[in-house]
Amino acid sequence: MAGTEIFGKPGRRRRVGSKAENRKRREMLTTRAAVITEPGAPWELIDLALDPPGPGELLVEFVASGLCQSDESMRKGTLGGDVRYPIVGGHEGAGIVREVGVGVQGIAVGDHIVCSFRPSCGRCDFCAAGKSYVCELSRRTMKGALPSGEFRFHRDGVRYGASAMLGTFSQFAVISQSSCLVVEKDIPLQTLAVLGCAVPTGWGAAVNTAQVQPGDVVVVIGAGGVGMNACQGAQIAGASQVIVIDPVQAKIEAATAFGATSGYTSLAEASDVILSTRRGGADAIILTAAVPSIPAEAVAMLVPGGNLTIAALGDPKTFRLDVPIAPMALRNLSIRGSAIGSSNFRDTIPRLISLYRDGKLKLDELVTKHYTLDEIGPGFDDLAAGRNLRGVVLH
Repeated sequence: MAGTEIFGKPGRRRRVGSKAENRKRREMLTTRAAVITEPGAPWELIDLALDPPGPGELLVEFVASGLCQSDESMRKGTLGGDVRYPIVGGHEGAGIVREVGVGVQGIAVGDHIVCSFRPSCGRCDFCAAGKSYVCELSRRTMKGALPSGEFRFHRDGVRYGASAMLGTFSQFAVISQSSCLVVEKDIPLQTLAVLGCAVPTGWGAAVNTAQVQPGDVVVVIGAGGVGMNACQGAQIAGASQVIVIDPVQAKIEAATAFGATSGYTSLAEASDVILSTRRGGADAIILTAAVPSIPAEAVAMLVPGGNLTIAALGDPKTFRLDVPIAPMALRNLSIRGSAIGSSNFRDTIPRLISLYRDGKLKLDELVTKHYTLDEIGPGFDDLAAGRNLRGVVLH
């Protein structure tokens, strides 16, 4: 399909086929997608009609999409936030640009792109201050509409949203130019897909949010896709010890390849080791799994001036923070939220690709198994059972 016009391009004379054929193509483009119709409903595979891209938008053919726990939480209705249903799942992906709308700059048909689940408009106060990870557009990603307010997926008169303005669980999607970055074509897109969420979220939680320094003792709670990258980030930042906590022994063993120096199945099991370090605790504790009650236990193991970085989402009813205030003040501790690892993706993704090229960052090893879109249910079952670090759907 390389170089093919899917829709007629606005403002250009060149067409593929006759006017009637182009009109029919515009009306008939459909895409297979995994959708959630309401909280608690199972994943449903349906065909959706797809509108052409509007101003500032792209038609993308996704090649690969990561299976992230956040999408499964959205399906269960435990993600938090005001999610609009029905919605096409998937917020981590990479693909090929098939058409560009009016006003798109720096992106052409045939380009390979990696998407970010946090858009970056480049114009708001947050983007101007170098904090694109909290771009004003990101406040609307739960609604599933594009920045224009439009919904491009539809069926029988019903408009479907797109997870994080992307909907990577669809082979084709229309996305905003603010949600992607052009990458070089020599690295397979199925390798780069995890750069949309898991890698910058974990790596950035260590490097940017926790600000790990050489010699620090770092504890990573949760050894999934995000946790493994927190280990990688801490190692690259020069941590002397990276202690990983996860109930699945196989994940603990796998974490050693990603920079962990030791691992335990619970924080209680690791407490003696953490408290016996040179400074009597951890400099940074990075929470990458939604484990109830853990934050209060973790804060007690921080050295003065240490920080607890939260890079996980969970059910708002159970994943809550309850810590005594006095020790926070007296020991100068901090608790930090970490959205996409406090990473500005237009700068971070090229940096991560460079580390991968130099053999300093593992990407291929993160993906335990590939699935077809029809296998999305079993893929999430494998994730829940701890059989995957990251599963990837190949369209």
